[in-house]
Amino acid sequence: MTRSIDSTDRKILNLLQKDNRLSAEELGAKIGASRSSIQRRIKQLRTEGIIEADISIIKSSAFGQRMTFIVEVELERERIDLLDEFRRSALALDEVQQCYYVTGHTDFILIVTAANMEDYEIFTRRVFIENPNIRRFHSNVVVDRVKVGLHIPLGD
Repeated sequence: MTRSIDSTDRKILNLLQKDNRLSAEELGAKIGASRSSIQRRIKQLRTEGIIEADISIIKSSAFGQRMTFIVEVELERERIDLLDEFRRSALALDEVQQCYYVTGHTDFILIVTAANMEDYEIFTRRVFIENPNIRRFHSNVVVDRVKVGLHIPLGD
């Protein structure tokens, strides 16, 4: 980060995290700043990588009810090259929505989506069972998505 984030930046980021379709004019009206000032700040936040991406969240039921799984993965060996290999494979898999390298009794936690149990079984065979560096994995089926988001509370 090349500069400190001030109160105006925090307000912009809080609003954009809730709705990134707000125009610079709408943001300016909510914050009390000019449209051009907001545009400059947003451009700088993107250039500096503080805003990593602008995405659209798709309602899963729009394409048939997809299933979500929370999967704990324990590796056989924790060598750096094997950890990096698993990270790369997780990044390449469209079914993996999120991947966390964690401490505790497991090495990685994955959020995985599949159309149904049959598709998930095919996924687990291909990704976990056939991988000699996976000691074990444990799947939890999500029954209800109570809250889903990546919002970071920034305060003012």
